[in-house]
Amino acid sequence: MADYRIESDLLGELQVPADAYYGVQTQRALNNYRISCTKMSDYPDYVIAIAYVKMAAAAANTELGVLDKHIGEAIIQACREIVDGRFHDQFPVDMMQGGAGTSVNMNANEVIANRALEIMGHKKGEYQYCSPNDHVNCAQSTNDAYPSAFRYTFIRMNKGLVKALTDLVAAFRAKGDAFADIIKMGRTQLQDAVPMTSGQEFHAFANNLEEEVANLDRNVKLLHEINMGGTAIGTGLNAVPGFAELCVKRMSEFCGDEMLLAPDLVEATPDTGAYVSYSAALKRLAVKLSKTCNDLRLLASGPRCGLGEINLPPMAPGSSIMPGKVNPVIPEVTNQVCFKVIGNDMTVALAAEAGQLQLNVMEPVIAESIIESITWLTNAMNTLRTKCVEGITVNKERCYSMVIGSIGIVTALNPYIGYKNATKVAKEALESGRSVYDIVLEKGLMSREKLDEALDPKAMTASHKLLN
Repeated sequence: MADYRIESDLLGELQVPADAYYGVQTQRALNNYRISCTKMSDYPDYVIAIAYVKMAAAAANTELGVLDKHIGEAIIQACREIVDGRFHDQFPVDMMQGGAGTSVNMNANEVIANRALEIMGHKKGEYQYCSPNDHVNCAQSTNDAYPSAFRYTFIRMNKGLVKALTDLVAAFRAKGDAFADIIKMGRTQLQDAVPMTSGQEFHAFANNLEEEVANLDRNVKLLHEINMGGTAIGTGLNAVPGFAELCVKRMSEFCGDEMLLAPDLVEATPDTGAYVSYSAALKRLAVKLSKTCNDLRLLASGPRCGLGEINLPPMAPGSSIMPGKVNPVIPEVTNQVCFKVIGNDMTVALAAEAGQLQLNVMEPVIAESIIESITWLTNAMNTLRTKCVEGITVNKERCYSMVIGSIGIVTALNPYIGYKNATKVAKEALESGRSVYDIVLEKGLMSREKLDEALDPKAMTASHKLLN
């Protein structure tokens, strides 16, 4: 038997592997696009999402009498199998492509059609019985099926992202509880500020990141609105009345997430505003996450000639020449992921701006950038939690010694001796190397009893009680 079959399209005939479920247009995409070396099949949620779109369209067309029931049911069964994880290797098209996503759409149409043919007892390629275009793509265009698919991809992937973020927040909060009684020096502009606890610092990390759960949830809601039934430019050409509403209803039932029909399909077809907003939410998370990693690296700097307040779990030797050196590799890799996400957001913005008239042909790079950002952020946060945050310890004595030796504690004396006297004390302490405590007593500015109470490290980390 030949190891290929011959299929044809507008441009002529082409050999397709005999055992492939994809067809001629997918094969052309494989020949044309060797760009990112990242395939659609690398993202299972993407494959599942487009299967749900095609399943919903087939169900709606069957109910409306547009598709023969036997064909419609075979298409639905093929889609269910893809949702269940089968045939994902049959989606090999590069994530980067021209054609506004046509190759992705036709890849799905061809795989589903050929599997439906098998279900009906026919051979692959016998498209007179079930056509990728006439049956699987019935009442659709790439311009509504493709964005609906990657919108739902983002929705599915956002759930894993939020789970990773929530787990990371919980890890920081657990450390905040564990470090609640450890006194340390707070810093502003990399200079000594006022005392705080390590617990307060780690709770702040947790609360700062937790805000992004709500922000992601707000922005992902924009993605639930899809333009199915708009076909080519939103006018609904080749879709029968009622298809759009029924297709979206069936998709919601199949996938378990409420999808909404856009009120103006002509407006919705080229609109990329939801992608811009959601990508911006990913960027905001990346900015905060990167700042947090910067702080972890600073706090762990040293171990002897830096701050050295915390210890990060040692994950790898840090140098090929310096014995004993261990680098903060997990925060470092997380920083780099965040840089990529921030860059991807710029790509999304530029691609969104590049839309023209009734379509934005740059949607493939939008889809690729956001999918990559979600994937990398999810993996990075899981890695940061399990290989760094959960294993952090604090050098209690080091933290306390820096508090006691700091000039910054003079700030706590403002309510007692006034800002001007406190400034003089700070200046003298800085110039002489003596402690704030000794200078205040020497100048008779406070009694030892009041000074001990005012400079109690625990008291300085809470709301200040003025003494008369």
